Amino acid sequence: MLTIDLDRLGVAPGVRALDAGSGFGRHAYALARRGASVVALDRADEEVRATRATFAAMYAAGEVSAERFPGALRGDATRLPFGDATFDCVVTAEVLEHVPDDEAALGELVRVLRPGGVLAVTVPSWLPERINWALSEEYHAPHVPGGHVRIYTRRALRAKVRRAGLRPTGQHRAHALHSPYWWLRCAVGPAREDHRLVRAYRRLLEWEIVRAPRAMRVLERLLAPLIGKSYVLYAERPA
Repeated sequence: MLTIDLDRLGVAPGVRALDAGSGFGRHAYALARRGASVVALDRADEEVRATRATFAAMYAAGEVSAERFPGALRGDATRLPFGDATFDCVVTAEVLEHVPDDEAALGELVRVLRPGGVLAVTVPSWLPERINWALSEEYHAPHVPGGHVRIYTRRALRAKVRRAGLRPTGQHRAHALHSPYWWLRCAVGPAREDHRLVRAYRRLLEWEIVRAPRAMRVLERLLAPLIGKSYVLYAERPA
């Protein structure tokens, strides 16, 4: 389940890509399958190890070549261990809302992006996130270590991206069907994954992801501009 539209990144064989804050690697895997040479970076040791293991399995299965995966490593988005203009495209999905100094992180992401390259950044959309915060104090920082530290408006994120030296080129919202799931989680308590309503809705989402029925795809397209959980912004570093 991807949040970012990879077609907007100009991904082609040989493109150098960074997935900063890769989590368990969903965007990194998709980039590699399209022929990009991908570096996955995350602060969590467990997620870096899992990403390495998945890429090893993809290589063993013949899905990707060794050149498509230079590595997965632990790192801090505000101090990236790469040279200037290393990557043709950079992805950072649902990361900046966790970073106290998000402008420092954006500055680093821009530094490692080549002139003419594209950054794709996603953050929780304002309205769904505001509802989550209103429903539960336990959902966000400081009540959750490493949790969300801010809520972005579209205008605020675009302004920060411009100040970092990029030119916004496109935007959209994604995952409308996930917003009610998180509202439900926050209403019953974010830690209550065992709640029967939460389990029932999660099974619905899993079914939608695996089966991708046409009716659900249409519903997602209709609702995404209104309640899409993620706001996605694309921006280019001027040549």
